[in-house]
Amino acid sequence: MSEGAKLLLIVFTMVFTENYVLVQFVAICPFLGVSQKFDSCVGMSGAVIFVMTLASAATYLIYTYVMVPLGLAYLSTIIFILVIAALVQFVEIVLKKYMPPLYKALGIYLPLITTNCAVLAVTLLNISDEYNLLESCVDGFAAGVGFGLALILFCGVRRSLERANPPKAFQGLPITLIAAALTSMTFMGFTGIADKLFA
Repeated sequence: MSEGAKLLLIVFTMVFTENYVLVQFVAICPFLGVSQKFDSCVGMSGAVIFVMTLASAATYLIYTYVMVPLGLAYLSTIIFILVIAALVQFVEIVLKKYMPPLYKALGIYLPLITTNCAVLAVTLLNISDEYNLLESCVDGFAAGVGFGLALILFCGVRRSLERANPPKAFQGLPITLIAAALTSMTFMGFTGIADKLFA
């Protein structure tokens, strides 16, 4: 498989067939917490894409050129968490200074990117899948786009739910979780497509 085809395969799988939120059920907290308002969804998506892409590049470089030569590969989880935390602080400072309305709209969810397991998952899987620097960055970017797609799609679903009148036992969180499950089932339709497209 050529390098270009491999990059396209990474993008397709991370957005559709291996979507962290809707297929792997990672990062459910921000998915449920931020998906009520479209503006917050777009802002959170942009912040996650930025952090995932930068974290993928930074952790690859640190792992390859510092940790492996020093025999510190076993500390990857701890070091990657520290790198992600530093990147999130950087994003928070930039948003607070240049985009105060978005910073206020994201509220508590912006610092939660630090503990967003999808960001940590993408950095760890880049290493375990033995991606090079370019593949790691593409994987991080595509995983962030997949997260954003899931968030924006579910925002539309939640707006439709506001007009619905479910039985009392299903109102609130129960109907939201059922809607999330149904949304995630739609992504199962992409299973197997990647193998045919990029074979």
